Amino acid sequence: MRSEANSEMVRISIEARDNYRIMWLAGIRDLDLTQHCLKAFGEPDRHHINTHRPRQTLQLPATNPPTAWYLCALPIPWDWSRNAHLAFEYAPGETWEGDALVRGLGVQLTNARPILGWGEQSIPSGTPKRNSRLYRTCRNWQFAWWLRANRDVPDVLQPAVQRPDDGPEQLTL
Repeated sequence: MRSEANSEMVRISIEARDNYRIMWLAGIRDLDLTQHCLKAFGEPDRHHINTHRPRQTLQLPATNPPTAWYLCALPIPWDWSRNAHLAFEYAPGETWEGDALVRGLGVQLTNARPILGWGEQSIPSGTPKRNSRLYRTCRNWQFAWWLRANRDVPDVLQPAVQRPDDGPEQLTL
């Protein structure tokens, strides 16, 4: 008998039909748009994926879900055009099956749906790093900008930097 809590969990089943050197899944709650690649997603929830297993299923909690999840996989040998990416969000009762942006990484989602329509056009034209090929072509950075514009995801909280001349206030009596 399945409990109601388990029926709400997000499930992602991954079938790697190619070999991947790196594969990760991040739950995105905040952004750091001064960075690209995984660091653009601030302090994400990380979920372990074993690159040596061609088939695997992960259960993601439905309680307090992140704004979105992002799956990224880099093939062996590395070829930018064959990098696999899939952004998805919590959607109770929905299922989806397909490839993660490129053929070679099949995905099945339960209680989730893919987020489509993001890309280089998601980056605002006035963004200083938009002219940098390293940033502009980074699909993670492209999706981070889409999240900023369409889901209002906040910046990661930066720790306060205390300069030596800004020491603690002196108490006087």
